[in-house]
Order: sequence, then C-alpha cells, then structure tokens
Amino acid sequence: MVDKIVTYKEIKPAAACRYDGVALGEVMLRFDPFDVPTALARKMRIFQGGGETNVACGLGYTFGLRAAVLTALVDDHIGTNIRNQLRTAGVDTSKIIWFNTKNDGSRFSTDQKGTLMNGVNFTYVGKGVIASDTLYYRAHTAVRELREGDFDWDTLFGIEGVRIFSTGGIYTLISPSSAALAIEGVKKANEHGTFVAADLNYRSKVEPNKARARAINQSIAPYLGFLVGNDSDLSDALGYETKISSKVPFDEWLEAYKGTVRQVVHDFPNLSLIGTQWRGATSADAIDWGAALYDAAADTFYTAPLRTNIPIGDRTGGGDSFMSGVLAALLKGKDLATAVQWGAAHGILVQETPGDITMVDEKAVLAEVKRALAGGGVKASR
Repeated sequence: MVDKIVTYKEIKPAAACRYDGVALGEVMLRFDPFDVPTALARKMRIFQGGGETNVACGLGYTFGLRAAVLTALVDDHIGTNIRNQLRTAGVDTSKIIWFNTKNDGSRFSTDQKGTLMNGVNFTYVGKGVIASDTLYYRAHTAVRELREGDFDWDTLFGIEGVRIFSTGGIYTLISPSSAALAIEGVKKANEHGTFVAADLNYRSKVEPNKARARAINQSIAPYLGFLVGNDSDLSDALGYETKISSKVPFDEWLEAYKGTVRQVVHDFPNLSLIGTQWRGATSADAIDWGAALYDAAADTFYTAPLRTNIPIGDRTGGGDSFMSGVLAALLKGKDLATAVQWGAAHGILVQETPGDITMVDEKAVLAEVKRALAGGGVKASR
C-alpha cells in the first residue's frame, strides 16, 4: 500500500538521482513510406518510436536530460537498430531486457523463427483529405512477455534514484501482464519519492474492449501525480464524458474540458496535475494546436497560445512531445505557466519533422514559445 502520492512540487533534486526521467513502455521499428500509401510503397524510411518511450527521447535529445527506457527487445538486428536509434536520441538503454535467440529454455529466450519478435509498424502520414494510417505488427512482441518482478525497482528508485517515472495507456493494455507490471512500477516509484506521470491515451487497435481498458486505467490512476489526457482519452480510458462536439473551437472545448478535469480530480485527489494538447485538424497536413495544464491544488488552468492552421509534416508523437515538454520544464525548475508553453511548442515541433520523436533542440522550443506568444511568423536563420 502506498502511503503518499508524490506531487509535482516534490520532484527530487537532480543531484540526488542518476536519472531525470525513466519511461516504461513499448518501442517499435517504424516504416514510413514517404508520401506513397503503404499498399503501393516501394521505398521506406526507418524510425523507432513508442507512445511511452517517445517521452524519454524528448527528455534526452531535445532537453539534454538524463533519460532511460524500460522495455524488452529480441536480440537481433531489428532490436539492435532500435537500441542504436534510442542511443542516438540520448537515451540510456542499459535497462532494456533482451530476449536471446538461442531457444535455450530460459524465460528470456526465443528462437530465430520470429516466435517472439520486435514490434514493427507501417505509418503513412496522409495528405490533405487522405487520413494518416498506421498498421501494427505487435501481437508476439518481447515486451508483451514482461511481468511483475522483471525490473529491480528498489535499486532503480531507491539506490540509483529517478526524479520522474512515466508510462502510458498503450503499454498498460498491451498484454495480460503489462498492467500489473506498470502498477507495480508506479507504486514503487511513489514509495521511493519519485513523481509519476502517465498518458492514458487509448488505442482501439490495442484494446477494443473499452470496459477492460477503463478498469485497468482506473486501477493505475490512484498512483499518478500527473495525468495526460484530452476529453476523448478521459472518456475512453476512464469513463468520464465531456458533452461537447469535436468540431467546436478551442475556447469552447476548454470550458467543457475544465468541468471534466475537475470531476476527475475530485475522484482521484492524488492527482496534482492534469494536462493535454488539443488538435483541431482541418486536413491531414494542417491543424490548429492548443494546450492546457491544470494545477489541482490551486484549481488553476494554464494555457498556451492557440496556433491556427499550422502546416505539419507528420502528426505522430504530438501528445508524447507535449508530455515531455511539460516534464522537462518541471525538471528544470520552471513554473506551470512556462511548462504548458514548453509542452505546446515541443508538441507542434515534433509534427514538423518526420518520425515519432522531435528533431529539434531546446533552443528551437524556446524560439517557438517566443514566436507563439508574440503571434509572429517564422524567419530564416542565416
């Protein structure tokens, strides 16, 4: 039983911890067919990405923080490729659990026939009125095999030290054992004074049964300090309905969302923060983009300037980058008004570059914050 849930005001100092952020989740190899729909593609770009691990990549690459991932991979060339990309993003990969291909009968072993595999997906980004589309191959991935006891939480949180631990609604629903492992992790994090964040984003391709998804997410929510989720996430993942059309403008949406968020905090008083990005899509490659962050103790909402009709290149990872932007600001001692600005800026910037994770540094985030606050345009750097 956890006696106390850590709040965002109680994040440990950097000097007391080896890691600023550690993320538990799935990571996949992503094949991107450029501007050709997957069914007719002949060339592909290769990226890595995952809803939870994208957060660690943002912390490591963009914000220069000490980030690590907790996941599992098969020890083959695909797994090595994913690991190498994570390293390039500045992420510590030493905590990855590897499944060898010797078929030696041990628990973390498989064969060379693909009985267990590294997850892959094919993501076509869409164009104009053609929607983006992702095809997943994840039914027999190594990360699905992880269960309680597979990570040494007491060493990680108690001896090495972690300032923020994060996970998400994709990982918690991915297999019969993943939720139990995630709950074990968030409990242990709080016991050792680590702030816990989770994006309870819901994917029907992961768990078609919303009732099961809600039951699992409702069991993990009591151990969170920071919950990320928009109105549809809060409905799909937790069962809270926001009676508002998806077509309304940001300001009207925000007023309805405020009521839902306050109801969530009433039911889960452990939450010190709730936040989300807001996307109003006019086409596959142009969006409106907003963000909100709620301080539960102060009953105060913070918002970023609404960006309208922004051309984008790849919508994947916007929510993950919003979360890592907010967490980076908190880790660097910024206030919540700044944190929502960082989250919104990082979230839109990741959609301007291909792949799941951002390809910009902190200076670019700060420049985008300044640009949005001033309502200005974009100038070339020469």
